[in-house]
Amino acid sequence: MGEKMTGNRVRGGVLLLGLALASVVVALGYRSLDDGESGAESEATTPIAALEARVADDPRDAAAWQELGFARFDEGDFGAAAEAYRRASELEPERAVLWSALGEALVMDSPREPLPAPALAAFRRAVELDPADPRARYFLAVTRDLDGDHAGAVTDWLALLADTPPGAPWETDLARTIEQVAAINKLDVSERLRKAQDARPEARGAARGMVATAAIPGPDAAQIAAATSIPPGEQRQMAEGMVARLEGKLDADPSNLDGWVMLMRSRMTLGQPDRARKALADAVAANPSSAARLRAEAEILGVR
Repeated sequence: MGEKMTGNRVRGGVLLLGLALASVVVALGYRSLDDGESGAESEATTPIAALEARVADDPRDAAAWQELGFARFDEGDFGAAAEAYRRASELEPERAVLWSALGEALVMDSPREPLPAPALAAFRRAVELDPADPRARYFLAVTRDLDGDHAGAVTDWLALLADTPPGAPWETDLARTIEQVAAINKLDVSERLRKAQDARPEARGAARGMVATAAIPGPDAAQIAAATSIPPGEQRQMAEGMVARLEGKLDADPSNLDGWVMLMRSRMTLGQPDRARKALADAVAANPSSAARLRAEAEILGVR
C-alpha cells in the first residue's frame, strides 16, 4: 500500500463509520413518514453550551461527557472531542464504545501520524472489553495494513464484514476498502468477499424470519442522499428527536416488535449500547411471549 493511500484509507474509515448517524435519521424519518408524520419535525437536543454546563456542574456525569464528545466530534473539534471521551472513559472504564470513540477522535486530531500510539492503545482496550466493537476492529486492521501485513488486514476486515449488522451504513465502503487493498497488493479476495457477505447477520436473520433487516422498510437512494447532506450536528438533533418520538409510540403501543428492533438499532448506531440494552429489557417485559425472538434480533444488532 502506497503512502498516499494510507492517510486516505484511515480517514475514509472514520468517515464511513460516521455515516451511521445519517442512516439513523433516514431510517427513522422514513418510518415517521410511513406513519403519516413529518420526519423533519424533531425536538432539539441539548446544545454544546448546555452539555458543558452539565459537566461543569457534575464532572462525574459520564453520559454528559460522552454526549459532549460526540457533539465536539460533529463540529470537527477533534481535540476537544478526545478530551471529552477521555473523561468519560475514566469515569466508566469498562465501556468499550468510549475507548473506541476516544481512539477515533485521536486519529482525527493527529496532524501527522495516521494511527498515533494513544489511539492504538484505546482501540486495543476497546477490543479487550468487547471483541466485537466494529470501530476498534476496523482500526486495528488498519494497523496491520500500515505495518505491511496487508493479507492479515484484509482477513480482519473480511471478518468484520461478516459480522456487520443489518443495515450498517459502512458495509459498502468496507467492502470497497477490502477490494482496493487487495487490488493494490495483488490479493485475490473475490471468493472470500462473497462468502463474508453471504455470512452477514442479514442473511442469517432472514432465514429465521427476523425483522432486523428486510421486514423493516427502508429509504430509497434519494432519501439517503438528502439525509447525508444535512450537517452532522443537525443530524444528531434530528436523530435524537426521532428516537424520542419512537419511544413515545412504543409506550403507547408496546406490542410493536418492529418498533422495538428499530429502537435498539438506533440506540446502537448513536453509540448508546446501554440504552439499547434497556430497550431490549423493556421490549421483553412488554412482550414475554416474543422474548426469544427479540433477544435473537438484539444479538444480530450487537446488543449484549
